[in-house]
Amino acid sequence: MDEKRQWFKARVGFEPHETALDQSVCSHAILDEGYTEIADMGADPRTSDNPLYVGDPRVKFYAGANLVAPNGQPIGTLCVLDTKPRTLNDFQRQALQTLSRHVMMQLELRKKIRIEAALRAEMDHRVKNSFQTIASLLRMATRKVQDPDAKDVLALVERRFGAVASLHSELMGQGGRSKVQTTSYLEQLNKLLAASAPDHVTIFCAAEPGELQAVQASALGMIVSEFVANSIKHAFAGDRAGEIKISLRRQEGAEGWLLECRDNGCGHAGAVSGADSTGLGRMLMATAAEQLNGRLTTDFSPEGALLRVCFRD
Repeated sequence: MDEKRQWFKARVGFEPHETALDQSVCSHAILDEGYTEIADMGADPRTSDNPLYVGDPRVKFYAGANLVAPNGQPIGTLCVLDTKPRTLNDFQRQALQTLSRHVMMQLELRKKIRIEAALRAEMDHRVKNSFQTIASLLRMATRKVQDPDAKDVLALVERRFGAVASLHSELMGQGGRSKVQTTSYLEQLNKLLAASAPDHVTIFCAAEPGELQAVQASALGMIVSEFVANSIKHAFAGDRAGEIKISLRRQEGAEGWLLECRDNGCGHAGAVSGADSTGLGRMLMATAAEQLNGRLTTDFSPEGALLRVCFRD
C-alpha cells in the first residue's frame, strides 16, 4: 500500500496489477489488528459500495492477514477473495496468518540479499582498486631495482599477486562462493599471463568444466604462473618464438584432475643448470603441489618442458 494505490507483488486468479485506493479492501484491513474477514462485502458498510463488489466479477468475500514490517508497521496484506459469501474456519484463518508471516520473512530476506549484493559489489570495487595500486607499486619497484636476485623476487611476488587477483575476480563472479569454475578461472589466468608475455611467446589455456575449491585454485594458479615465467625466461631466451600450453582435465578412471604445463622451447636449460639463482619459483611450485595433496613431476628435454600435477577433488 502507498498513499494513492495498492499493487500486488503476487496474485493468482486476479487480473489487475494494481488498483486505486477506492477499490482497496486492504486499506481497511491494515487499520485492523492483524486479521480482517468480511463474509459478505455487500453487508459491510466499509465495502458495500466498493468497485470490486459492484463491478464485474462481483467480489463478495474478503479475508486478509496483515504483512507487518520489523518496525511494527503494516505495509499490506496477504488476502483471499471469492465471488460468493463465505466464512473461514479457525484452521484456515490460522493458516492465512502463518502464510502472511512467511511472506514477510521472504520480503525481508530479499531486502537483505539486495543489501548484501550492494556491499559485496562495493567490497569488490575497493579490493580491485587496491590490487591495481599494489600492482603498480610492484612494477615501479621492479624498474628501480638493479640487483638481479631482487628483480626475480619482485617478479615472483607480482606473479603471485596476479594469480590472487584472478582468483578474487572469479570468486566474486561466483557470488562469493568458496568454489570457482575451472573454465572461467583458467580463462582469467590466461588473460593475465598473456598480458605479461613477450610478443614472441603465445600462451594457451584450456580446462574441462568443473569446480575447484578456492585453496585449490590458488595453488593451481601459482604452479601455472611459475611454469609460464620459467618458460619465458629460460626456454625462449633471445627472442626465440614458441608456445606454452596449459591444460586441466579429469583423470581417466580417477576422481581427480591432471594439470599439464608444456612448452616447445629449449627445455628450461637455465633452470636445470641452476641459473635460476633464487630457486623461489621451484620451491613455490612444490609447496603449491603439496597444498593440492598432489604429485608433481617434470620432464625437461631439448624438445621442451613438461610439468604434470595429479590431484584429487
